[in-house]
Amino acid sequence: MAKQERRSRPGDGPERIYAELRRSIIGQELSPGSRLPEAAVAARFGVSRTVVRAALARLASEGLVLWPNNRSAKVASPSLAESADVFGLRQVLEGAVMDRLADRIDPQGVARLRAHVAREGTAEATHPAEAIRLAGEFHVLLAELTGSPLLARYVSDVVSRSSLILAGTGRSHSSQCAVTEHLELIALLERGDGTGARQAMAAHLLHVVGRASLPPA
Repeated sequence: MAKQERRSRPGDGPERIYAELRRSIIGQELSPGSRLPEAAVAARFGVSRTVVRAALARLASEGLVLWPNNRSAKVASPSLAESADVFGLRQVLEGAVMDRLADRIDPQGVARLRAHVAREGTAEATHPAEAIRLAGEFHVLLAELTGSPLLARYVSDVVSRSSLILAGTGRSHSSQCAVTEHLELIALLERGDGTGARQAMAAHLLHVVGRASLPPA
């Protein structure tokens, strides 16, 4: 963990530290296996170790961090079996998202999705870490548009774990192919083609697995 201290400021509670660390993990700035000593994290963000512990506990509950008793936390390194399970669950959950969205998405929702993909395309050329994060958040946004907080929460969880897995392979979560596939999903939803959207999502997730050089789930 880089030693970069700064002064504490309002808002430097567990939520902010959690968000900063999660962004670094998802954006592949912290690779799987990276150690997260409480003292070093506290010094970097200028907060107490109590605040750091609360943030690490939340990351551990989401499977992004391993935190054995009486040992330093570290970024999780999912096994091959765990990786297959995560992507298998994504197929089920995101297929359900497509089914729900096809007959309920409105023009405002379509506009939000297109704006998000535009940001992905811009980031792809200028800020790869940001593109990785945005690629995952596209899937979370799809789930949020279903109006089901529970489904959105589950999708957010598996998307975060997927990004961690992809970070471990050293391959990017996002590419121009992903942007094109996202646009295809939007077009199918806009037409109300639930079957086509489900099939396109399944193919898209298989392509993500392929780009990460993982065996198909």
